[in-house]
Amino acid sequence: MITFPIAKINLGLNVVEKRQDGYHNLQTVFYPVPIKDALEVQQMDEDFPSTFDCDLKVTNIVIEGDEQRNLVVKAYKLLKEDFPTLPRIHTHLWKGIPTQAGMGGGSSDCAYMITLLNKMFGLGMNSEQMCQYAARLGADCAFFVESRPCYAEGIGEKLEPISLDLSNWYIGVVRPDIPVPTKEAFSRIHPHFPKVNCKDAVMQPVETWKETLVNDFEESVFALHPEIGAVKDELYKMGATYAAMSGSGSALYGLFRNCPDNICQQFPDMFTFYSKL
Repeated sequence: MITFPIAKINLGLNVVEKRQDGYHNLQTVFYPVPIKDALEVQQMDEDFPSTFDCDLKVTNIVIEGDEQRNLVVKAYKLLKEDFPTLPRIHTHLWKGIPTQAGMGGGSSDCAYMITLLNKMFGLGMNSEQMCQYAARLGADCAFFVESRPCYAEGIGEKLEPISLDLSNWYIGVVRPDIPVPTKEAFSRIHPHFPKVNCKDAVMQPVETWKETLVNDFEESVFALHPEIGAVKDELYKMGATYAAMSGSGSALYGLFRNCPDNICQQFPDMFTFYSKL
């Protein structure tokens, strides 16, 4: 069975306070974007000589580290604890979503793994149950169980669906080849509540977002990596009505009235993507 995990962008991202557990409370709006991975699962033959109950092959984009620590495998192991009849499986993950980009690729993969295993092996979980499992694997993982626009609070796990429709807009995405470690991004943040809550801001016309929707990570990330900030400026020069960094970076996106089909030529040495939303 095969499924296609999608990416997300953040429409506004405000770090509002530091928690006693060391994490930070956020306010953001998650919006799905049709950049996709491909996740395929096949049941392992009973006689197949594998060391692992869930083996994983990752292709197209190299992911450093032990593949058994990948969120896809962690999702399988988490479900295996409560559903011991889950058989051994082969897993192939083709990566199309850029990594370390603030677009939720790893979180999406693990959430889609949960939904795929639920369907493939008849585990009988509803969306709420799958969200609970996903939230145990990462702050924004639960969003991808249904992948619909949501306002998020807490560390990103408290989700409230919102009726936001950007289907008449085009998106252009640019990911410079500059990784921004999440720990580094958070270390330079000064928590505060925004003047306008992003849930309220996105209900206004996109033309107003430039003045009201802010990603708090941009100030520190752009100071450390001016090349990333330059991409945002260029997106506006290309005609974006609104442009911002997604998550803690380093991908940036622009929302356009007309298709930005020249984005590949503008950023020839970077990951680029454009599509209607």
